[in-house]
Amino acid sequence: MLNSLSGRFLILTTVFVMLAEILIFVPSIARFREDYLLTRLERAQIASLVLLADDMLETELEAELLANAGVFNVVLRRDAMRQLMLSSPIPQPIEATYDLRMASPLVLIGDAMRRLVTPGNQIIRVIGAPVREAGLLIEVTMETAPLRMAMIDYGVRILLLSAVISIFTAVLLFVAVRAFLVKPIKVVVGYMQRYAAAPEDARGIIQPSAGVTELREAEEALLQLQTELTQALKQKQRLAQLGEAVAKISHDLRNILTSAQLFTDRIEMSEDPLVRRLAPKLVNSMTRAVSLCESTLAFGRAEEPAPTLTVIKLSEVIGDLIEAERIVSADGRIEIVSAVPAELELRADPEQIYRIVMNLVRNAGQAIAATGEAGTVTISAFEDAEAWWISVSDTGPGLPKRAQENLFTPFHGGARKGGSGLGLAIAAELARGHGGSVSLRQTGAEGTIFDVCLPKGDGTI
Repeated sequence: MLNSLSGRFLILTTVFVMLAEILIFVPSIARFREDYLLTRLERAQIASLVLLADDMLETELEAELLANAGVFNVVLRRDAMRQLMLSSPIPQPIEATYDLRMASPLVLIGDAMRRLVTPGNQIIRVIGAPVREAGLLIEVTMETAPLRMAMIDYGVRILLLSAVISIFTAVLLFVAVRAFLVKPIKVVVGYMQRYAAAPEDARGIIQPSAGVTELREAEEALLQLQTELTQALKQKQRLAQLGEAVAKISHDLRNILTSAQLFTDRIEMSEDPLVRRLAPKLVNSMTRAVSLCESTLAFGRAEEPAPTLTVIKLSEVIGDLIEAERIVSADGRIEIVSAVPAELELRADPEQIYRIVMNLVRNAGQAIAATGEAGTVTISAFEDAEAWWISVSDTGPGLPKRAQENLFTPFHGGARKGGSGLGLAIAAELARGHGGSVSLRQTGAEGTIFDVCLPKGDGTI
């Protein structure tokens, strides 16, 4: 109960209401003391009126009037002189004098608090203004014990009433909190628990229904989160199934390509000059295809092989790539140009560099081909003190905004309709394996440029 929201509201409400009542109690008890003293002055004034009607009063009647007024004597000042109207023996000396005519609220509160904490019976003098302007002042002497008892009785009644009000208010607030806050929160928690137990079950997705604005916003935020998470889980499940299928296909394709490699060895023995010239390219392509299938199988096991770093001439790798791409795009409308310095050497994995540049070149070629016009893809490279830089630029139409937002995200960054978006993702992953990166330098109507950065680091040539 104490750890629940409604229980803590119940306790806090009781405490706060009691605290408010205590703050009200202090001026209230001071007001009660002032009214009590003013009442004694008024009774004393009424008793003194009898003496004005008859100058001679019997001792018994005078004592009875003073007892009814609750005072020992009465002094009334009507003109310039003070006149003792009624009197009786005072049992002990006067301890203090209180003038109610000019007393401020702070003075009244201080006097009341001191009277509450002062036990015993004292004699005090009280001065006030007569009612109905029946004189200049009226003065009485009285005991403090009845005053203190009346103040205590009044205070106890006030505190009991405050306790009843606080408990009643707390109970009402407890019921209201459970109805308007705790119950809707439990509904939200229930949806969260059901969704956590079975994210694929659409019945666990919350349907906002709260009337409180803050709870409604929380339900709508939870609905958006559950919807996006469900879509992400479904996509990951489909990708996992796709990955399993690709792994199976790659396994069988590797076996087929391995068999095909045996036949390419025979082709190299042909006497046809064209066949003899193209056969090594076919062998290299088959080797790369087998290597790619093996890499796909490794990727399916979440084991991307680390690059094998060797010193290579980049122009030779780019030359093989350009010849292979010219065979693939036999229409000749897309020209691939190498501006790589012949003497430029770098330390990298030749096969992975081949794949990085190949993906960028093919993306550029596909972007140009989509326009139906001829174009040029240029591969350039240079080095500085910290890194080697490879740039692939094209004269294509530029990347659409959607592709730019998800540039290196698999299955999201495709720039053309029907594209998988894997090319840039693969290139970026292979570059990261070298400690480098792939970045978009610029894109627009004048073309697109991608930069591959391969840091030199330790052990460079």
